[in-house]
Amino acid sequence: MIKVYLPDGAALELEDGATCLDAAKAISAGLARAAFAAELDGKAVELMTPVYDGAHIAILTSGEDALHTMRHTASHVMAQAIQHLYPDAKFAIGPAISTGFYYDIDCKTVFTPEDLKKIEAEMKKIIKAALPLERFVMPRDEALAYFREKNEPYKVELIEDLPEDAEISFYRQGDFTDLCAGPHLPDTGRVKAFSLTSVAGAYWRGDSSRPMLQRIYGAAFLTKEELQAYITRMEEAKKRDHRKLGRELGLFMLTEEGPGFPFFLPKGMVLRNTLIDYWREVHKRYGYVEISTPMILNRGLWERSGHWEHYKNNMYTTVIDEENYGIKPMNCPGGMLVYAAEPHSYRDLPLRCGELGLVHRHELSGTLHGLFRVRCFTQDDAHIFMTRDQMKDEIKNVVKLFDEVYSTFGLKYEIELSTMPEDHIGTVEEWEENQNVLKEAITDMGKTFVVNEGDGAFYGPKLDFHIEDCIGRTWQCGTIQLDSQLPERFELEYIGPDGAPHRPVMIHRVVFGSIERFIGVITEHFAGAFPTWLAPVQVKVLPITDRTREYAAGVLEKLNAAGVRAELDDRSEKIGYKIREAQLQKIPYMLVVGDKESEDGTVAVRDRRDGSNQTMPLDAFLAKIQKEVAEKAL
Repeated sequence: MIKVYLPDGAALELEDGATCLDAAKAISAGLARAAFAAELDGKAVELMTPVYDGAHIAILTSGEDALHTMRHTASHVMAQAIQHLYPDAKFAIGPAISTGFYYDIDCKTVFTPEDLKKIEAEMKKIIKAALPLERFVMPRDEALAYFREKNEPYKVELIEDLPEDAEISFYRQGDFTDLCAGPHLPDTGRVKAFSLTSVAGAYWRGDSSRPMLQRIYGAAFLTKEELQAYITRMEEAKKRDHRKLGRELGLFMLTEEGPGFPFFLPKGMVLRNTLIDYWREVHKRYGYVEISTPMILNRGLWERSGHWEHYKNNMYTTVIDEENYGIKPMNCPGGMLVYAAEPHSYRDLPLRCGELGLVHRHELSGTLHGLFRVRCFTQDDAHIFMTRDQMKDEIKNVVKLFDEVYSTFGLKYEIELSTMPEDHIGTVEEWEENQNVLKEAITDMGKTFVVNEGDGAFYGPKLDFHIEDCIGRTWQCGTIQLDSQLPERFELEYIGPDGAPHRPVMIHRVVFGSIERFIGVITEHFAGAFPTWLAPVQVKVLPITDRTREYAAGVLEKLNAAGVRAELDDRSEKIGYKIREAQLQKIPYMLVVGDKESEDGTVAVRDRRDGSNQTMPLDAFLAKIQKEVAEKAL
């Protein structure tokens, strides 16, 4: 017999060789039926995992580990269903993801929504059968022979790429066997609420020179209610898709001639420039100066910064005068040269240098997505040079700026601290000191954070700000990176109060992340109905009859003179048609003018938000909209 300990400290006696599922059954049959996974001495494991004497065990009926295990099994159920329906299909990988699962498949059939319905129906049969999942291992040669015989080239390649001494594990459920490290449910019957959602193309291993596979996505949750809430959110997200709204509202376009290189159209440029004007206004108040650094700099600079070694595969390069140059993927090394160009005293610090720098990064074609993932973008960067005793106050100052900016757009956020990665430069002691400063600054401000172990930049730890939009999705936009390494590499100095040279510390930070991506985020957040201060067109003037065109033109002239972005729709169309078009363009205000308004010097104001109408003198409307814009009201 062995003894294990439950979360409340109680001891449980089990037979030798018992599993976590056996422990759940010993507690209660209901718990065993409701279980998805277990925690063994703090580590998430599948229920079929053997327990051992003295172990501390918790049975998981909910939470991320339970969800992950269920979703992973759902991917295998889907693969089995596809094998039944499409015997020629060849399987690549099928992991669990944050909302469900996917499987990459090579198949002659081009999957359609109707096919997904068939696969779902077959999956339900497999789930109803409650097929046990059995884990087993094979020697490398046998595993290769097994998949070669089954004509599964992707599985063969995966095994060939494993280390020679790696354990090669499989899971079998009925007539389906897959190469897999787990974890999984004890049987297929425990897969709960799921739905197949979409099909997309995905290059094998993300390499555009490799075969294009079909990736079938599924959503999976522990309850039908959670699944339905997710589906509802996704339907709302489709309506808000910035690529769709970008076309409809004339903001930007994407072309085959420049994949990943967005074009901004006139209205998009108004939105973009309004954001940039706001960025400059905020940064001026927070004590930043603005600089601009070149887009192309020589290889020696990128080697010195460490980017050539750590980031070269994502860089575009060129040759000038027989010398290698890099097209900048980030602004940092140029900022180092600006600081190093002249001597500095401790009295100059902190020095806050902001830059709206156009950067280029090579992204795989399969990962490009509207404005969210592009190959060139404007990074709203800043580099802050400071003494070590200024670090905490400067971090707080940056967070205050973030607070102001995000609240202006009605965006909440959560903070994530990313710590030292394996591929890093600098000593462990420097990293730990900088990580502690970040923690203390955030804690002092009464804010909380979660830790993302090992995901810092190669030169320093960072705080990432994940903003939440109005339908609950999160986007990583702002970041604060604390860096002792680049000042060392570039031998940056300032003269201290003792008259001796000292090494500054620096902060890398962005608030929008990139202008392009942030435009995508707020387009979806506001569903294209931007607040008045941001709207490319703030007012549409709509004359009812030809008689009032002259008065309407005068209204337009006065609006434009007051700095209001206004347009005139004087087409010979019915007023109802003009109003509907203005509403589709999501213009905040429509000023309808007829004979009475012309005689009285008034305008009939129609508000986009609630469709209300109010007649008022033009000067009163001007005062109203100017106040709304000045306050950046939402």
